[in-house]
Amino acid sequence: MKYPKEYLEEIKLRLKVSQVVGKTVQLKKRGKEFIGLSPFKNEKTPSFTVNDEKEFYHCFSTGEHGNIFDFLMKTKSLGFGEAVKILAAEAGMQPYRFSNFDQKKELRFKTYKNIYKEYSENFSKLLLSENKDALDYLYSRGFKKEIIEEFRIGYVPWKNNFYEDLKKKYSEEEINLTGLYYKSDKTSKYVDRFNSRIIFPINNLSGETIAFGGRVIREGKLAKYINSPETEFYKKGSMIFNLDKAKNLRSSADEVLIVEGYMDVLAVYASGIKNVISNSGTALTERQINLIWKFFSNPIICLDGDESGQKAALRIAERLFPLINDNNKIYFSIIPDGKDPDDIIRQNGKDALLKLIKKKEIIQSFIWNYHLSKINQNNPYEISKFEKEIKKLSYSIKDETLKKYVLEDFLEKIKKLTPIQNSRFNYNLLSFKKRKDFKILKETKILHQKKEDLSKIQIIEFSILFIILNYLELAKKKIEHLSSLKFLAEKNESLKNAIIDSISQEKYIEEIDPKIKVDFSKIIEEISENSNIQIITKNKTEQNISDFLEELILDHKDQTNLKKIESLEQKLINNLDESSYSELIKLKSQLNRD
Repeated sequence: MKYPKEYLEEIKLRLKVSQVVGKTVQLKKRGKEFIGLSPFKNEKTPSFTVNDEKEFYHCFSTGEHGNIFDFLMKTKSLGFGEAVKILAAEAGMQPYRFSNFDQKKELRFKTYKNIYKEYSENFSKLLLSENKDALDYLYSRGFKKEIIEEFRIGYVPWKNNFYEDLKKKYSEEEINLTGLYYKSDKTSKYVDRFNSRIIFPINNLSGETIAFGGRVIREGKLAKYINSPETEFYKKGSMIFNLDKAKNLRSSADEVLIVEGYMDVLAVYASGIKNVISNSGTALTERQINLIWKFFSNPIICLDGDESGQKAALRIAERLFPLINDNNKIYFSIIPDGKDPDDIIRQNGKDALLKLIKKKEIIQSFIWNYHLSKINQNNPYEISKFEKEIKKLSYSIKDETLKKYVLEDFLEKIKKLTPIQNSRFNYNLLSFKKRKDFKILKETKILHQKKEDLSKIQIIEFSILFIILNYLELAKKKIEHLSSLKFLAEKNESLKNAIIDSISQEKYIEEIDPKIKVDFSKIIEEISENSNIQIITKNKTEQNISDFLEELILDHKDQTNLKKIESLEQKLINNLDESSYSELIKLKSQLNRD
């Protein structure tokens, strides 16, 4: 028996050719296509191409050509039925069983779609020809006739007789299965569910209408929006409004904008941003996000900026957080002042919305920033609760590799909430403070206040140089450790190396080489003016100063590692790499030593 055409089309729509072929052939992007070595013959120069937009592969060296079913059949020596089963499972679809039940269901679905098609076409024509109020309302919202026709928007007038027209072709049971009508308890007559409403067709991936969203044009007792009830063929948690159109952009974009409602989709689409969808009147579900990821790896959820909108965004983020991985991410873009995308476009134009979208936050940053904004950072109980919640969310991530990256990032941020605990010297305060409770000198405070523009590592380097300039014998004892340091400032590094070379010759042990004083006069003067350490070392023993130097050397290594950590973290944001992660953990463990 043959598979229904709709079933096969659904599989092809859900799976990119490059996604299927890429499991066998190493592909590289080239323009709109992918290229690779032919799986059908041995070759050194790539002659094999994949085109996701046109849904085929082609091998120029052998002439092989086909779709995803053909590829599996030819490369895996499978029958058509086996290929369909494998790809249906990969697409997240139920296997087709060819039972008597399935055949009857297929016939019911065909009738269901026909009724929806006739209903949609009828009320779409009525909107454009007879319903001036509804048409004026759409025009007032900025929608031109072209958009109204493209989306097949309609209007269902009060007390229309279309049910009687449908009864001439379909049985009462068949019409009831669509959910378009319900029986009145008072009159026992069938009432149009969408009467007095503008209707927005909700299509499956093949572009066939299987449900509607409806909106009143006048405020009153009726609910502003309603949707078709769930039926045998329409499940709200699986449908995405406008995905049938947006998916055609998947070969040129990996982002899609997810907005709250039908009107927002139309407004954004009409402005020229075509990759926009809506989750069809429900909270975004796991089934919906997995379907979206089939076409776009970086969806951007764009909800209203008021409190309810942000809370809704957080609920979505926490529900979907376990599903993210290095290929499929989720971003959030919150619209300010309680506005929606429609408002932004009407008031400030398309560019204003695009600018806002560019400020998107990746899901883990959105969750962190939302929760952080709700706690008192000076309250240890709130921070403790916050940390537990963040850890719980991190552990929920199903991708084990990504889980450790995200958890590590969160833990590092939590540590920064109490920075005093995490450094040997707190240079952001007004002094150089050693772990051994040395008293903060008033002179140190004054000197530091004058030199606020110096970076932490610059202060450390100046302090080390001050000690080795003025305590050469001590520097001689630490020469191995000093030689291993790599100063970030080039002038500091040059001076340090010159001093080390000098004392290594044992010619200038008691005092500095005069030539160094001449060659580096400016930097030596700068060190003298800016080193807090010169005040702290007054009247201290050689052992005290030796301890200071050891601390400074350790702190310099920490600061150098921090620079490397920042670089690695930035690298890992763009490319998850096991070796880089291992290096990152190693560096961080060095920072955590006692």
